[in-house]
Amino acid sequence: MKPRRPYLLRALHEWITDSGETPHVVVDAAAEGVIVPRQYVKDGKIVLNVSLSATQLLKLGNDVVSFEARFGGVGFAVQVPVRAILGIYARETGQGMIFPEGDADPDPTDGPPASAGKAAPGAAASKRPKLQVVK
Repeated sequence: MKPRRPYLLRALHEWITDSGETPHVVVDAAAEGVIVPRQYVKDGKIVLNVSLSATQLLKLGNDVVSFEARFGGVGFAVQVPVRAILGIYARETGQGMIFPEGDADPDPTDGPPASAGKAAPGAAASKRPKLQVVK
């Protein structure tokens, strides 16, 4: 399976925007590949306004979020790997989501077994859905 984080990020961005609120993302500024204005980083993190009115050329991709914005009146091209985004929330209400650690990578238990088509003993049983009668 593909990582969930980029899909959740896009869905929450759309929901926050459609609700008339301002989406902000929290970014681990120390992560590899993060390009942000360093003077706005505090405690290794930066909060970015990713509203459509605050950004230009906003791209919420599967691997990277990129946009152009003004920081203190100076234009800056921001690039953030999706795995470095820690959460997204609405500025006005605080509603949103903090992403679980490791959520940016595919879940290794979601894919087929690594051996040649044979699952380890007990692995198939743990992945099977369980139905329960509810009265």
